[in-house]
Amino acid sequence: MPRLEQIDEALWLVDGAIVSFYGFPYPTRSVVARLADGGLWVWSPIALSDELRAEVDRRGPVAHLVSPNKLHHLFLAQWKAAYPAAKQWGLQSTIDRFPALTFAGALGDEPPAEWGADFDQAWFRGSFMMDEVVFFHRPSRTAIFADLIEAFDEGFLRQNWSWWRRPLARLDGIVATNPGAPREWRLSFTDRRAARAARAKVLGWTCDRAIVAHGDWRRSGGQAFVRRALSWLGKDGAG
Repeated sequence: MPRLEQIDEALWLVDGAIVSFYGFPYPTRSVVARLADGGLWVWSPIALSDELRAEVDRRGPVAHLVSPNKLHHLFLAQWKAAYPAAKQWGLQSTIDRFPALTFAGALGDEPPAEWGADFDQAWFRGSFMMDEVVFFHRPSRTAIFADLIEAFDEGFLRQNWSWWRRPLARLDGIVATNPGAPREWRLSFTDRRAARAARAKVLGWTCDRAIVAHGDWRRSGGQAFVRRALSWLGKDGAG
């Protein structure tokens, strides 16, 4: 399994195992950032092996475990057990769905004071299906997306998705050549004005990199990639 990959002075990512999402194989990816106070911010935690834990511990103490939407929760309990002093954060929809998990607070449009110096964030809502918070790591100018942008490359699909499922990824608009949110999620945004406001905030970040949980991420040209991937939301000012 790949180890922590350093992509900036205080930012790492690590790819995890493939998990099943309603029978469809999905890769997992986590981001680790060292905050100004020295604590580690762990986004969408993957399965915690002994090897990964040792690598993480060499970077600093784990202070925050972050779930960007209600689907990225699988390994929160495992990390919380390993790092009981760490604070767990999630959207209110995540907190409501998992009452057994203890959260420090609900995420929204503004970052908590604990990481406001290092991150900005934007809350995409207006869907009856799911909401998501997108993050921007200020020091590295990196935007971080969970399911709002998926970008499966052809190699991954050929290796992991059966022949009849691969066309569904293309129809869903979640492939590297046409990245975005799954089509069924797009259709659930009955109030796109709130989501467009969040998009405007994201596009104002002028990100260099764009990390996605599922598929190809961009080491450069992040803003153009994000603009294209979120274009399905339509023009600002529309109903």
